[in-house]
Amino acid sequence: MGEQNPNRGNGKADDWFLRCPHCAGPLTKQMETSEWTVSPLIRDSFSMIGSAVGGTAGAFYGFNRTMPIVRRWIKGPMWLHFFIGAPPVILFSSGCAGLAGGSIPALAQLASSSYHAFVSSPPSPPSPS
Repeated sequence: MGEQNPNRGNGKADDWFLRCPHCAGPLTKQMETSEWTVSPLIRDSFSMIGSAVGGTAGAFYGFNRTMPIVRRWIKGPMWLHFFIGAPPVILFSSGCAGLAGGSIPALAQLASSSYHAFVSSPPSPPSPS
């Protein structure tokens, strides 16, 4: 069904984990929580950085896109423009912060898992030609 982990070999029963022969993914719960996951500190810091960058970029982009349209359609004082234009900008920047805060840690996990799968998988046999 799976392949035993060649990187571990000190004889303990817990050190023998099964891997999928196709993708080298972990087939046991112990592997999922040991070497294949990004640590919570790194994941949380990537989430905070992603939320900050996504929210800031979304606010700049939303403000620069929304305010000229609001000024064109709404005639009146500047405070009215901000009063009407701010809610769409806030919603857009919150959405960008949420997407970036979730996707950046997911990409970090994907990169970590792909690296571990590449490093721990056996070399493929040469193709007959």
